[in-house]
Amino acid sequence: MIEEALRSYDRIATRAACDQRAPRTRGGSRPALDANPLGAWYWRTAIQERDTGLLAGKTVAIKDNICVAGVPMMNGSRVLDGYIPDLDATVVTRILEAGGLIAGKAVCESLTFSGSSFTSDSGPVLNPYDNKRSTGGSSSGCAALLAVGEVDLAIGGDQGGSIGIPSSWSGVYGLKPTFGLVPYTGAFACEMTLDHLGPMARTTADVALLLDVIAGPDGLDPRQNWATRLRPERGTYRAALTGKVGDLRIGILQEGFGWPETTQADVDEAVTAAAHGFEALGAFVTDVSVPEHRRARDISTVIECEGCSALALAGEGIGTNWRGLYVDSMALAFAKGRRRHSVALPATFKIAALVGEWMKASAGVIFYAKAQNLGRALTKAYDQALDEFDLLVLPTTPMKATLLPQRPLSLTESAKLAFEMDQNASPFCVTGHPAMTLPCAVSQGLPVGMMMIGKHGGEGTILRAAHAFEHEVFAAPEPLGTRHPPSITEISRSTAATAAGDQLP
Repeated sequence: MIEEALRSYDRIATRAACDQRAPRTRGGSRPALDANPLGAWYWRTAIQERDTGLLAGKTVAIKDNICVAGVPMMNGSRVLDGYIPDLDATVVTRILEAGGLIAGKAVCESLTFSGSSFTSDSGPVLNPYDNKRSTGGSSSGCAALLAVGEVDLAIGGDQGGSIGIPSSWSGVYGLKPTFGLVPYTGAFACEMTLDHLGPMARTTADVALLLDVIAGPDGLDPRQNWATRLRPERGTYRAALTGKVGDLRIGILQEGFGWPETTQADVDEAVTAAAHGFEALGAFVTDVSVPEHRRARDISTVIECEGCSALALAGEGIGTNWRGLYVDSMALAFAKGRRRHSVALPATFKIAALVGEWMKASAGVIFYAKAQNLGRALTKAYDQALDEFDLLVLPTTPMKATLLPQRPLSLTESAKLAFEMDQNASPFCVTGHPAMTLPCAVSQGLPVGMMMIGKHGGEGTILRAAHAFEHEVFAAPEPLGTRHPPSITEISRSTAATAAGDQLP
């Protein structure tokens, strides 16, 4: 009976899937060190299929965990080095159909498992404000390239703060949308219930523009089944930028401040002052408490560990038991790579996988199931606060950009530096609420990011508030005044190249 079943495998092996695309080469190259001083580019391209549309004249960087057909994809890891996707992710297709020019693949952290920017096997991504510091991760390259004006727009990915953290530390705007609003089709998965893709840019208006292009169902991503009601009309998000916020009620989420051992006082002070800046625009601002926020990280940790071992490890980055488009070429490349180069898997990924496998072996999936159920309770807690307020505000990270390691790290040190900043951002990947980071101050020469949380599907309200803040509060004189990082030409190429370390050939 087993032999008969295996004959079906033989027959399937010779058949092509109906949506499989032939590999094609789109050109481009790996940039030289002197042309990549921040270490933020993995591959440079110039892909454009039309010169008209909403994104005409806009350059876009794609996080390197997202497939662009005919362009190498590394996902920050030697394990996937050499893989060339044979199809475009849905977000890539939509960008090209809207006239955008894909300028290249931006470096991301190794298998996207870090909130800092030192884990990519291509070398660290340097902070544009201070080259000795982290850009934040895992969408590290996207944030750095935006900050210095190398591109107009970027697509980041997020499972635990990976859009918000680098946006905060690099002084740019980043939106993790409502879970399921933007299709994840064609991106390397970490955990099916946490995976998000979202827009990043230097202005709120450009975030809204890009979201108008990429949002909406594609019929191929099971994550969108959760949010089938989210079918935005074209122009929804740009139309929200009215500048009027006098009707908004804004709650300052107290549990997002004062984290023991990690909070920097100037970050808390800057975000509090920024939130009260909305009062001058007519909004009502006051404190609000959601005690569950302090316990949310435990929930996300359990989901990430067991989800990582089941989907990213055993499931070869695509998993099973869902309907949609499987990028089988990516799964095959990862399967071969992780067996051949298992030592090269990042420490953060190994820790999550080992914990997940051990817990499943010793307790089954009971803890994963309980964490998911607690996630529903956590969602309800935020929803209750959002019944009273239109937006919740808190620091994206408790601290400003941290120093990059200057020596080899132990496992303990590596894990600490990779995850010490995600307390506020990771809960909203569990609950699926939209979360936008915007620069709200500069302290000691480094950006401070404020995070705004809205109701599910409430991106329009978030963007309306962010746009008003950007133009009416953040544009005001100090202490909330803006400070832009140096341009790419002002960065010392020799210093940056030396700090970047060895890169893959």
